[in-house]
Amino acid sequence: MDLSNQPIASPEHPLVAPAAPIAIPAPEILTPVPAAAAAVPQRRRVVTTLGGDMISSMQSLMGTVVIAIFVITFIVQAFQIPSESMENTLLVGDYLLVNKLVYGGRGMGDYLMPYEKISRGDIIVFHYPVDPAQHFVKRVIGVPGDHLRMVNKKVLINGKPLDEPYARFLEPPNNMFRDNFPRTDIPAFGLEGKWWLEMRKLVEDGQLIIPEGHYFVLGDNRDDSQDSRYWGFVPRENIIGKPLVIYWSVRDWDKNPSASVEGRLYHLAYAITHIFQITRWNRTLRLVH
Repeated sequence: MDLSNQPIASPEHPLVAPAAPIAIPAPEILTPVPAAAAAVPQRRRVVTTLGGDMISSMQSLMGTVVIAIFVITFIVQAFQIPSESMENTLLVGDYLLVNKLVYGGRGMGDYLMPYEKISRGDIIVFHYPVDPAQHFVKRVIGVPGDHLRMVNKKVLINGKPLDEPYARFLEPPNNMFRDNFPRTDIPAFGLEGKWWLEMRKLVEDGQLIIPEGHYFVLGDNRDDSQDSRYWGFVPRENIIGKPLVIYWSVRDWDKNPSASVEGRLYHLAYAITHIFQITRWNRTLRLVH
């Protein structure tokens, strides 16, 4: 995932239910022994509670599953970066934990909880507007009400140049549509037809006006990113959350892994046996910003 054309990844589920607790047998219940029989050695009886142990184990397992589902559904979710569109901020092989609560849910609770407002410069994970089943990660450049344009790769917001230390450029400004945006006189390769028609209605004085409830996003790797320039705005309801941390990062060792069962098993076995060699330790547990 060039992230420009591919989903950033299928969601993973890194949480694993812990092992069931060791069951402790129920204590024996002692009954009084008659005096006459007290002199005769008695064989002690062991009371087993296999059924009770199984029920206790199942309850513990179900509780763990419920907690894991709650965390994955409402709090954090794992994603993998498969393309270069956010380099050098995010690299191919970075595994992210995404905070899904950071922006709230646009309900009454948003006024009571200390949720963040989506701001210019935020990195967000969202449902790709053209195909919501796919997940993309980009950086917010324009927020509702902004007047945006690009001149020779430089972003201007409301007429003022935007300071972007994170942006990466690989080529000279030789692409009229990509580097001088918006352009309503020339189309571009990979441009969504629907967006081409919509964009022409939102341009005034050479500036793109970002409507309420929508965001303009770009990849940090500006010359190799399929982003809002080519397919349009990200609606607020499409935004999933904000990457929190790179919990693991691996070197570029698994391009084009085999789709067969044998290939996947080999792929997994190689990762396990070479984990110290393929891990980028300088990126693992790094905060995303």
